[in-house]
Amino acid sequence: MNYTESVDWLFHQFPAYQQIGESAYKPDLDNVLHLCTLFNVKHEQLKFIHVAGTNGKGSVCHFLASIFQEANYKSGLFTSPHLIDFRERILVDGEKIPEENVVNFCKKIQSSTFRVRPSFFEITFLMALEYFIEKKCQICIIETGLGGRLDATNIIQPILSVITSISFDHENILGNNLKKIAYEKAGIIKKNTPVVVGKMSKEVQSVISKKAKENLSLIFKSSLIKKSERSISPKNTYLYENERIVRAVCSVLKNDQLFNLDKSINDGIIKVSQNTAYCGRFQIWQKKPRIILDVAHNEAGIKELLKWIKSLKYEKLIVIFGSSKEKNWKKMLEFFPKEAHICISEFTNPRSIKIEELDLKTISKTHVFKHITKAMDYTKTIHKENDILLICGSFFLISDFFQNFNHKNFDN
Repeated sequence: MNYTESVDWLFHQFPAYQQIGESAYKPDLDNVLHLCTLFNVKHEQLKFIHVAGTNGKGSVCHFLASIFQEANYKSGLFTSPHLIDFRERILVDGEKIPEENVVNFCKKIQSSTFRVRPSFFEITFLMALEYFIEKKCQICIIETGLGGRLDATNIIQPILSVITSISFDHENILGNNLKKIAYEKAGIIKKNTPVVVGKMSKEVQSVISKKAKENLSLIFKSSLIKKSERSISPKNTYLYENERIVRAVCSVLKNDQLFNLDKSINDGIIKVSQNTAYCGRFQIWQKKPRIILDVAHNEAGIKELLKWIKSLKYEKLIVIFGSSKEKNWKKMLEFFPKEAHICISEFTNPRSIKIEELDLKTISKTHVFKHITKAMDYTKTIHKENDILLICGSFFLISDFFQNFNHKNFDN
């Protein structure tokens, strides 16, 4: 079994949220704990930073990993989903887990008998833990998959927890109001472990504060970081808020005498794309005419993206938008300016909205396409030098874009 066959086997053998949505989600920690015992994965020997949040958690994880790399600490990074290659999910010092490791791991678990069939996410997290132990990582940055309290990653005992933001997403699983969602995210807060939180409403803060108090854990707010401390333009309020969270994390780690990262923060933030292959977030893929990519895939994410777009100078906004069918994609479309030229595109992932299922009466003045390549062919006919082409709505749409166009040809 080669690398490609191994990844195909993983996706077909274990239920993956990426492929089938919420039916793949396993709200239980017992299974992943059993897997660690079964394969003798002693994750307790590692140091972790655990990051949850509706939006921003992936960016914060990449920034932190990049900062630790600049400080010469061997750092592991576990995030999801991937955009091009499965191995993007598991990095050590910015390098993807080798194909050989993936193949050997799959061969090992092929011959195993499981008490309960694991999910794809549980298996890949186990792979990450095993690899981080093998590489003797000094710090591991772990992004939750979904929620926090019952997420497979919540078996770890971190030195610090982070909750970036709370807004609506995955309501069928996490709850249909912000307090319920906050309760699930706050589940990553552990006993006597500091927690850094991003900008949040009072309603959400009260839930997180209660959980922190129960666990005797101190809360540190990103708002305490001075606005003068920044490497990212304040015009990009979304990424700038993520930077403040990251700086707050570094401050807490220093105060607790765990890591002093002061000399590496600026370079780590500036070099994040170079260090961790961070992409697909507010990414200017082409300067003239401008093409901008972003994986924003829920209402709050689209709102923040459009705030930044509004701060830019352009004549016409052209949008290629794609979404998973379980998302509130109609609501997201309402946020785009009325004068924007909207194109809706399917993507190859099975969770994509389907053109034939769209109620085109409710989304007039749009063009629809079966694939990103068809949408791109059309936009070339109307995309002028001073216009912006924005591609957004889903990780999977951006993934299709990268797989059909030269993903290395972009400006950081």
